[in-house]
Amino acid sequence: MGRDVPALVFTREDRRRYREKMHTCLDVLTQMLRESAFESERPQVGLEIELNLVDADGRPVMRNTEVLQAIADPAWASELGRFNLEINIPPRQLTAGGPGDWEQEIRDALNHAEERASAVGAHLIMIGILPTLGESDVGESALSGDPRYRLLNEQIFAARGEDLRIRVDGVERLSMYADAITPEAACTSTQFHLQVDPKQFADYWNAAQAIAGVQIALAANSPFLFGRELWRETRIPLFEQATDTRPEEIKAQGVRPRVWFGERWITSVFDLFEENVRYYPALLPLCDDEDPQQALDGGGIPQLGELTLHNGTIYRWNRPVYAVTKGRPHLRIENRVLPAGPTVADIIANGAFYYGLTRALVDEDRPVWTRMSFSVAEENLHTAARDGIDARLYWPGVGEVPVTELVLRRLLPLAHRGLELTGMDAEWREPLLGIIEQRCVTARNGALWQAEMVHHLEKAGTSDRGEALRQMTTTYIDYMHMNAPAHTWPVD
Repeated sequence: MGRDVPALVFTREDRRRYREKMHTCLDVLTQMLRESAFESERPQVGLEIELNLVDADGRPVMRNTEVLQAIADPAWASELGRFNLEINIPPRQLTAGGPGDWEQEIRDALNHAEERASAVGAHLIMIGILPTLGESDVGESALSGDPRYRLLNEQIFAARGEDLRIRVDGVERLSMYADAITPEAACTSTQFHLQVDPKQFADYWNAAQAIAGVQIALAANSPFLFGRELWRETRIPLFEQATDTRPEEIKAQGVRPRVWFGERWITSVFDLFEENVRYYPALLPLCDDEDPQQALDGGGIPQLGELTLHNGTIYRWNRPVYAVTKGRPHLRIENRVLPAGPTVADIIANGAFYYGLTRALVDEDRPVWTRMSFSVAEENLHTAARDGIDARLYWPGVGEVPVTELVLRRLLPLAHRGLELTGMDAEWREPLLGIIEQRCVTARNGALWQAEMVHHLEKAGTSDRGEALRQMTTTYIDYMHMNAPAHTWPVD
């Protein structure tokens, strides 16, 4: 939901008109899927990284406006919290440049931003949840200044009619109430985009859903929230709860949540947009001037503004995206399951695994989604979020096995094959997927390092949990800048 929106009050007429326009957009999308030429001949990939702002001691800094002004680059944007930023890396073909080219581009952009941010007293950290963040840091005053965030906050609480309940039972327990959606800002992610042909969209989306649990288990990087050690990827339950528009009675009626894995494999991208309209009332019923049917009939490409804005307020872990670029429509999958960090090297390795594995699974004679129930794929996601790299996940043909064994024996060879099909040679693939391999061999990732480091500091006599988290965070930042994969980080 990156669109700027004004601060205003919605009427019943606004909502009625918005619903009618969304149905028109659905009709137009159906016609376009049947008749229009979507951009897919040279598919591109993209990347967004959300980051936290901290001071020299690793504590949150509420200065994203000043940091954005200092960076002065349109690739950077605000996020929900005043302690958040987001960078959008320009889209590219997966095999553009050469080995290390994409990684270097990202590192250069982040290093430039860090230099500018430090001039105004802030530093950047890529981490799923900032360990030093406290409950007092996520009140309504922490919302970014853009009116769209306050409007979204108002609409979610108007739908709920009561404060948010956040509860996570993990290694330790967290139970709290929130009167703003700002706890969501604690969740910072890496989002991989994959442009696909409309005819193949369903296969790629199904493949992405099938491997979501595996992705999370390998890349978990969010074990702490508000001073408690919870799940290895606490982002998952936190995000599911922090934007929930449903009071308990509505949940009991089976109303779908806005952070949603889904409930079935699909046969077309239309299925997802149609579910959006059928199941979810609009949070931001803002109508564009465009008549999408008239635009299409006149030989143009409609923006489908109402449909895309509504889609941006429904947080699927694999979200469909419709967009128009240079006069051509395209479809892409936004893979949202992964946390930010720990390093650029880890992020690029995660991307290689995701892009390669989905490509290989789509090409299989008996696709995995025809051999695994959708509910099991969802169960894998939550098991992986809870247990991280120690998770045992289900996979067709092998049953329930340690995720490290599943990846080493079954999925890494598939990822290699998929990348080879994209034109990536072994010299390029091996270093990228080698990071994934070594994570599995060592059974170590960012979440495990964070937890072990905090326990080490506590045993060494650090005064309290808060100070241990602070020291761990500053050490994490040092290693992050070294860009050595997290499985190599020492605990001492």
